[in-house]
Amino acid sequence: MEIRKNEEFDILIEDMSEDGEGIGKVEGYTLFVKDAVVGDFVRARVTKTKKSYGYARVAQVLKPSPYRVTPRCLVAAPCGGCQLQSLSYERQLLFKERKVRGQLQRIGGFADPPVRPVLGMEEPYEYRNKAQFPIGRSRDGRIVAGFYAGRTHSIIETPHCYLGSPVNEEVLKAVIRWMELYGIEPYDEERHQGLVRHVLIRIGEAVRTGREIRQLLVCLVINGKKLPHARELVQELLLVPGMTSISYNSNTERTNVILGPDVTHLYGEGFITDTIGDLRYRISPQSFYQVNPGQTEKLYATALSYAGLTGRETVWDLYCGTGTITLFLARQAKDVRGVEIVPAAIEDARANAAANGIGNARFYVGRAEEVLPRVYQEEGKKADVIVVDPPRKGCDEALLRTILQMGPKRVVYVSCNPATLARDLRILCDGGYELLQVQPVDMFAQTVGVETVACLSRI
Repeated sequence: MEIRKNEEFDILIEDMSEDGEGIGKVEGYTLFVKDAVVGDFVRARVTKTKKSYGYARVAQVLKPSPYRVTPRCLVAAPCGGCQLQSLSYERQLLFKERKVRGQLQRIGGFADPPVRPVLGMEEPYEYRNKAQFPIGRSRDGRIVAGFYAGRTHSIIETPHCYLGSPVNEEVLKAVIRWMELYGIEPYDEERHQGLVRHVLIRIGEAVRTGREIRQLLVCLVINGKKLPHARELVQELLLVPGMTSISYNSNTERTNVILGPDVTHLYGEGFITDTIGDLRYRISPQSFYQVNPGQTEKLYATALSYAGLTGRETVWDLYCGTGTITLFLARQAKDVRGVEIVPAAIEDARANAAANGIGNARFYVGRAEEVLPRVYQEEGKKADVIVVDPPRKGCDEALLRTILQMGPKRVVYVSCNPATLARDLRILCDGGYELLQVQPVDMFAQTVGVETVACLSRI
């Protein structure tokens, strides 16, 4: 049977892909159906075909799945931010557990990986302490803020995202008022013209139950070196309660990377603070910092437990960001060393260590795959435990080789990408380690993202 674009078929959704699409079959031909959830019986319209599979969209839900729920957000379907809002939260957690397990089996070759049930959230909405809103013009010419539609750079107007704080909407309204009043143009990606590209918002010290905002950081990302009418922007933003830091970041490149290298501070000290457990952290616009404070405590507690520290160990924390995990480890280790490529993050990490009275943490600026081998070879600095928390691409192969050469008793791997996690765990296990436990943590409710902590022990 030949499947053609724009044809419609009535199919049962039997599974879901790792990207959150429903999976159904038409006479053995697999269709990945956007906006469908497992258990749905839908009429699907084909959008693209390949030899053995194709893609489709839901034209009509004929019989909803028992796991289908009504999305809280009216633009959940076209927006590229949330892929799972139509799926019950309990089923989202099962989806993520299966995702981690499946990647470990298919990519890592682990026949029966020791994956535990996902640590979920009590309230899976309004949890993000960071948002990056692209700014553009609507078809009718208005300046709008929102998120990109899935697999596009078309902005879906979403001033209030249900994953973030309601205060984000106040900030965006203030920025757009200022732009309209002073004729400030939003960035046009195709023509590489216009000024304001993104508005970055970070929240610190939130009283999570009452949603009272104590500290707020706003950074405009601009296609230029100077920000006109900056004083007026500050005045506008100071009307938002809790405003603590205002700055702009210069990014004049044709790139999908949001932040450029240079930040100019307009108001405040250039950072905000947040608390995880009983530790306080300084966060600047360019710093990596987990976006879900409540779940971060669970994530770090798991990593600390897996490290098995007794107070006598030397620990390396690679891709350490602002030193969040590093400081958790330092209180139960003899000596901890953190490595991060972003200089501003290391400045924050050193300040965080000082602010928390931690003197046994040392930080290095550089690529982990370069710093660790150099210090190991030049200083012979051993590691009893190594913690890695790499970006989505996973660990560099040279870094994994150095870890194997150093032979720490334990490796704790924190990952935001189950595929590269599975790949790297296979290399470490082939090099003499045993995979003891894998704990997924739901840091990104309503999306397909999942954070995972893996514990490895040297055989």
